[in-house]
Order: sequence, then structure tokens, then C-alpha cells
Amino acid sequence: MDFKQSLRLQQKLTQTLAITPQLQQALKLLQLNHMELVEQLQTELMENPTLEEVPGSVQVEGAGQATAAQTAEVNDSAEQQNGSGEGETDWSRVLENMTDRGPSGERGSSGMDELPPIETNLTEVEGLPAHLAWQLQMQSCTDKERAAAMLIINNLDERGWLPVSLQEIVDEHNADTETDDERIDLEDAEGGLLVIQALDPFGCGASDLIDCLLTQARMLFPEDPFLPDIIRYHLGDVEKRNYAGIARALALVEEDVVEYHRMLKQLEPWPGRNFTGSEPQYISPDVYVFKVGDEWQVVQNEDGLPKLRVSKYYKSVLEGKDSTRVERDYIKERLSSADFLLKSIWRRQDTIGKVMKSILRRQYQFFDRGPDFLRPMVLKDVADEVGVHESTVSRVTSNKYVQCPQGLYELKFFFNNGVNAVHGEQVAAESVKRRIKKLIATEDPNAPFSDDQVVVLLQRENIDIARRTVAKYREAMGILPSSKRRNLC
Repeated sequence: MDFKQSLRLQQKLTQTLAITPQLQQALKLLQLNHMELVEQLQTELMENPTLEEVPGSVQVEGAGQATAAQTAEVNDSAEQQNGSGEGETDWSRVLENMTDRGPSGERGSSGMDELPPIETNLTEVEGLPAHLAWQLQMQSCTDKERAAAMLIINNLDERGWLPVSLQEIVDEHNADTETDDERIDLEDAEGGLLVIQALDPFGCGASDLIDCLLTQARMLFPEDPFLPDIIRYHLGDVEKRNYAGIARALALVEEDVVEYHRMLKQLEPWPGRNFTGSEPQYISPDVYVFKVGDEWQVVQNEDGLPKLRVSKYYKSVLEGKDSTRVERDYIKERLSSADFLLKSIWRRQDTIGKVMKSILRRQYQFFDRGPDFLRPMVLKDVADEVGVHESTVSRVTSNKYVQCPQGLYELKFFFNNGVNAVHGEQVAAESVKRRIKKLIATEDPNAPFSDDQVVVLLQRENIDIARRTVAKYREAMGILPSSKRRNLC
């Protein structure tokens, strides 16, 4: 069979979505929270020489209006098409307007600006290895046991447990040791483990939950003969409150078993829990909502946002006759980038403001009466009102917070699916969760509500919900089932 190959030209019309670097920058700015935006603007100031911060200005309030006015001025002078740079721009006029006068509403810096950042006053949380190593220095043991103990400490996980065997620790250490004096054996490791188990917190170095609880029981209740057996063989019965079964197995009275349960509650299954060493996470609200008279007001947080302007030096370079074409082209390119940055900031602030005002209108009862009156709301509701895509609303509400009289809430908190009410209305899922939590908080500890009983109680409050939904919400809130919430007799 003979195949013929040939070259030919063919026209084809297709549609593709091209995301320009400017559009990527705009999307990135939109999803940044307040603290990230401040950091990003500082980076832009360092990378773009045509941008500079107004000296002595720290924006506390009103910066959104200043940025909007400044950007509108740029828009009137230099209309751009999605940052493509098409069309000629009279940059001399733009520079004249931007540098001859600062943005409106400038405020001087406060005395607080001279204070050191809060991070300099924070102390580092002591980790579990450091806490144990400090105690180890004061223990009486051989040098090899001390060395083995340090190896064990460095192998503990975040729970305080030892996930590897002592033989593995010994073999790995000896494989990297050249001299016999530094080698350790299994007996040294076992001695080092006994030293660690006597340190605070008790239970470190355990291989599993049973081992951890047994170690603590030996240290806290050394004379008790029954607690170790309960830990080894009856933890499941304790969890189910099967006190009668434990009493029969150990020939005890039921009241004694209840007392052993109280003793078990003093033990810590994860002794390293309080030594995680995680750094504190700071949240700065992006929006403030407060009431003035009878009306709610939305104010964006502009604290720390630098006021940007174009350096006068580059104005003189652009207008000067000594600059080369390459220099002028570079300055124009940097000015174009600065222009798009200012417009992107304004669009970001404008979109966040519109989205927050839409949330305020739809969740008016929440701000006026509290979290129990949260209404069902989805992204499409706000997107249709603001006139943007749902993905834009998702970016605006992700990792951004609002400070209001009810507290500090993530914007995504206000978006909830609805749960059917008895008379056909809908209630926000978050409100139902809060109601379930309140019902369980007021129950009799000796006779806690079952999920079926919670369903009946919610129906009395005009909330129609299935038992499996109650169980799902309860588990999401970390609430145990009724059989495990029952108080000790």
C-alpha cells in the first residue's frame, strides 16, 4: 500500500483562554488576606523602582478611598486593556498628577510605629525534646545510658511516643560509630528508657497507648493492684461505661470501678500534647462591621497598607533629554506595571467591599441578633447580586475575616446550606449545629440525650432534621455519643 505525504497550509479557528501575567497578579491580589497584601505591597516596592511609599504615612483608615481616588486618576489618564499595554499613554501627565500632590486623606504616623514588632516580644515554646533533655542532665545514670536516652528523646514523635524499637535505635547508632567507647547495647537503651519514663511528663517513650497509660499508672498509683489490669484488658468496657462487666471480671463492687474510671481520666494518652512548639497564628481582620445609630457600616482594614506613588526621580529621567531609548522604554514598562498594580488594588478593595455589603444585607439578623439567626446562603446568591462570578466570591471570602460585635469570623462562615424547617422554611446548617450544642450542654449528665431525642427536641423548635444528620453534625463538632457522655455514677 502506497502512502503519500505532503505539506499544506490549513486555517483553523479556535478559542483559548490566555491568562496574562497582569491577570495572574490581579487574581493573586484578590485572594490575599490583609496581612499577605501588606507583605506583597512591600515586595512590589522593592522590585519596582518607579514605586515609592509616601514618607511618614501609615494608613489606619481611609486608605481604600485614597487608593480608589488615586487609581481613578490613573484610569482617566491611561486606559489599559487588561494590562496589555495597548495604546499610547501620556506618562508625563500621569507622573505630574501622581507626584505633585499626595493621595487624599493622608495621615501622619503615630507613636506606635516606633515600637518594636510584637514578634520580638514573643518567647519560643519549649519543645518536648528540650524539656526532657534538660531534666536528663540532672539524672543519675551511666554515660552510655544517658547517650541512649538522648537518642530515644530525639526519636519521639509529637505524641511523646517512641515509634521505633530500641534495637533499631541501637543498631542505627552503632552503624555510625567508629569507636567501641561510643557504642551502646540494648541493655543501655533499656536503662535509658527507664530514665525517660521517670521524667515529666510521665509516659514519654511508650510504644503504644496501653504502654503509655501503664507507665503513668505505675508512677502515679504504684500501690494499686487493679488499675493495670483495667488498662490492659478492659479499656473498651470503660469506654462503654460497662462498669458491671468490669466488676464481675475483677471481683470488685461497681462503685470501685467508677472510681478507677476517675483515676484513668487523670492519665494523659499523649504526654507530648502540651509541647508541640507550634507558632501562634495571628489573624488581622480584613473588614470591620459596626453599628452607627440604626445602620450597619462596613469599613475595610487599611492598617499597614503603604500609600504608593511614583518617584519624582523617574519623572525627571523620563522627561530628560539625556536618557537613552532603552532607559525610557524600561521606565515606561515599570510605569505600566505600577499602573496595573494600583488598579488591581482598587478592584480588590472594591470587590471585597461589595461582597461584604451583600453579606451584611443577607445576614442582617446575624449581625443584629447573633449567630443563632444565621440564614442559608450560597456563593451564587452573592455573586448574582454583586455581578461577579462565583469563583470570584470564593476567592474574596477565602482566608479573610470580619470583625463585628459578635466576634471575629471568616467570611466563608456566612455561607451555609439550608436545613428544612417543619413549615417549609429553611434554617442555616450552622445555626442547627449551635442549637444541637446548646441542647447537649443543658442535658442531664446522668441521662444524656440520644440522637433520636435531639431530633424530637429540634422538631419542637420547627427544625426538621434526620437522626443521621444530627449524628453527622455532632461528630463534626467533636461531641461524643450519648453512651460515652454519661456521667460517672
